Amino acid sequence: MHEHTRYGVASIKYAALVTAVIDKLGIEHVLDYGCGKLMNLGKHIKPAHKIKYQAYDPCVPDLAGDPTPAQMVCCVDVLEHIEPDYLDNVLDHIASLTETVAFITVHSGPASKVLQDGRNAHLIQEPMEWWLPKLLKRFELQTVQKTHDLAFHVIGFPRARLEAADGTKL
Repeated sequence: MHEHTRYGVASIKYAALVTAVIDKLGIEHVLDYGCGKLMNLGKHIKPAHKIKYQAYDPCVPDLAGDPTPAQMVCCVDVLEHIEPDYLDNVLDHIASLTETVAFITVHSGPASKVLQDGRNAHLIQEPMEWWLPKLLKRFELQTVQKTHDLAFHVIGFPRARLEAADGTKL
């Protein structure tokens, strides 16, 4: 399925919002987590200043190397595709890579594509209310926005970087 040319196109519709966050926070390094082989987010963001764009997708061999932490981590239309047993690991990984802010989108309904084994490509089809506690465990959410009935996005700061070892806020 990852060979499909339309894989990874959802990020295009979020490029303007991601650009606005980059500009507002002065972000210089963006990690596109689950970018797809076309790396569309990197092609469509237009920040007012030069940034480093890092593409990461474990399903694309050329982009599967270990990513380095970045000021901003974008994860667009990825989490619903994760095997449910690995979701916590992926969320922890995203949080560990986020130095300043994360931009995460989730589609909570079925995908139009089906996997070879017959399952829907959206392996996790849960409402926003199911996702929020998982995200809140790792991020201090600044924005939670429904984009339509079956999708939402969040912007948040990583909790691990907001709290000292003793649990006090930094």
